[in-house]
Amino acid sequence: MDHPAVCTTSPAEHAASRRPWLRSYGPIPTRIDADAWPSVNALLEQALHRYAAQPAFRAFGQTLTYADIDRLSAAFAAYLQKVAGVRKGDRVAVMLPNLLAFPIAFIAIARIGAVQVNVNPLYTARELEHQLNDAGVETIVVYDGSTPTLAGVIGSTQIRTVITAGAGDGSGTTIPGPMVDPALRGAITLPQALAQGQRLRADPVDVNGNDLLFLQYTGGTTGLSKGAALSHRNLVANIAQFKAFMPDTLEPGAEVVVTAIPLYHIFALTVNFLTYFSVGAENWLVANPRDVDPFIDVLKAARPTVFVGVNTLYAGLAAHPRLAEVDWSRLKLSAGGGAAVIDIVSARWKTVTGSFIREGYGLSETSPVVSFNPQFIDTFTGTTGLPVPSTDVKLLDENDCEAGIGEPGEICVKGPQVMCGYWQQPEANARAFTADGYFRTGDVGVFDDKGFLRIVDRKKDMVLVSGFNVYPNEVEAVATAFPGVAECACIGVPDDRTGEALRLFVVTAPGADVQHDALIAHCRASMAAYKVPKVVHFVDALPKSTVGKILRRELRRME
Repeated sequence: MDHPAVCTTSPAEHAASRRPWLRSYGPIPTRIDADAWPSVNALLEQALHRYAAQPAFRAFGQTLTYADIDRLSAAFAAYLQKVAGVRKGDRVAVMLPNLLAFPIAFIAIARIGAVQVNVNPLYTARELEHQLNDAGVETIVVYDGSTPTLAGVIGSTQIRTVITAGAGDGSGTTIPGPMVDPALRGAITLPQALAQGQRLRADPVDVNGNDLLFLQYTGGTTGLSKGAALSHRNLVANIAQFKAFMPDTLEPGAEVVVTAIPLYHIFALTVNFLTYFSVGAENWLVANPRDVDPFIDVLKAARPTVFVGVNTLYAGLAAHPRLAEVDWSRLKLSAGGGAAVIDIVSARWKTVTGSFIREGYGLSETSPVVSFNPQFIDTFTGTTGLPVPSTDVKLLDENDCEAGIGEPGEICVKGPQVMCGYWQQPEANARAFTADGYFRTGDVGVFDDKGFLRIVDRKKDMVLVSGFNVYPNEVEAVATAFPGVAECACIGVPDDRTGEALRLFVVTAPGADVQHDALIAHCRASMAAYKVPKVVHFVDALPKSTVGKILRRELRRME
């Protein structure tokens, strides 16, 4: 007969192991005030007036000041409310890359108390139709180049109002780009909407911290995507948490940010946009970081003080010979997230820029920052840092018992930045939270004795080889350190003898000659035998999301 698991940690041991990160905080406050601002709107309004004359956003050679953003977003808010009929609580989809239209649309939507539904402009018709219908969207702001996808599904949605936006819209300049799909009848352009809105005035709307600000849809790697419902209070809290960790990188009116990760991604939205907007930063938007030469031209012109990316973005830039042309003398912060940052990538980045990559951890459901390497850290740690203030993290093993220091467990989070729940998904919410209110992230982590959190892997990505747990991140970190390996990804595949076996997919650096047996020998010298890949596939490129995360599920499909 099976007996229920019993957690055997004594009360004294439990007390000693809980919140070890607080002992490492030093001058960092242990708590923040999640109600310091009544809403994100109040925070934005102060910045719009305080920094009115300063540049807020630059893109495609065009610049909008804080006063411009104030004026244009007010006009668009009036259009949405008075013409499109958007009311408080209505969901408005924004399907844009990093264009000037994005901040105009967001601030307008927030001002009238509506909820922004962030949509990837590269979504397929199936993905788009699901998200629009799940969120109950009737109004959408869509990139011109994404209109064919919308045209294909709009008849199966509740969409009544379509506003299209191109690269120059909002700046008063026309920049060549894709045409709006002619099948999308009745659409209005953003400049037309702004012209109408400038003759109107939106009615004031009372917005508080409990009101929703975003529906941030998850990737849907295990079925249809779910919308994480994020409130104004969630975002106010996470902004304050990040500021408490990195005060020296948030000098009012003095920071320059280059935003190459998409603004529809929650990390760029909270950190690059909202946090730095609140201190009057100048934000250079990069719509297509895969076009590397123009991207580097932006870096040269901007001379950033803050840069945020994912491991693959840093790896690609660090390998590019033109990166040395950039003046990095002002760079205060190189932040990494979204996927594990590999130590060799941070080392290569530092060689060129003088700045190591400061890694953090978060999710759409946590607004997103859970942990970060705080300001006093002066070298790459190989961890995602310490949990941010007012955040509690516990690691639960397979029996839902709390793991000890150095032991892996599922990362479970409680704090003011944790979502209100998944949009209209009561069953998913019941599974997503523990009985005592911690959000189950699905990620596996380990705490060291100083409270630094290392992400081992996603639970679903863990590979079981002959009964041993293998975490692909570890294998990838070892393989990337081999000379000539530009990037790689590891997955598990069925194996008759060991249950699962490891496959490694490798992209080599230009001109490099990486031999299969030599790479396997390198892995064998650094890891236990069961962690060594059985087979190495050399490929031209790895499948990635628009944010730059490697898509292991696509590799499994290839296998």
